[in-house]
Amino acid sequence: MPDDPPSLLVKLVGPCASGKSTLGDALHAAGYQVKQPSQEHSAIQDLWRRFSVPDVLVYLDLDFESLQQRRPQNHGGPERLAEQHQRLTHAYEHCDLYIDTSGLTPVEVQEKAFAFLEKIKD
Repeated sequence: MPDDPPSLLVKLVGPCASGKSTLGDALHAAGYQVKQPSQEHSAIQDLWRRFSVPDVLVYLDLDFESLQQRRPQNHGGPERLAEQHQRLTHAYEHCDLYIDTSGLTPVEVQEKAFAFLEKIKD
């Protein structure tokens, strides 16, 4: 984790269960401003930048198998994941950092995010 994090606004987008809340908590604890605009539930393609443009847009993704493991009773099927991916297309095309969280632990996801943020803070 960074010793002296800049006051960056980091927005996290991605399908349900991709790890947004977990990563958001870690980033917030490290001093970053974090927002999760719920882009996966909105038909407004650029909702992620409507109210404030982030300094960094992080897109967290996962495959259907990982979704089933993380939300065994409430995943909505592959159709729901495909619908969320469609709603997230604009954010995906504009993200600064893409992390496929499938098969990664929360710590591994955090390490990737913090490594990227360390690079851009200089």
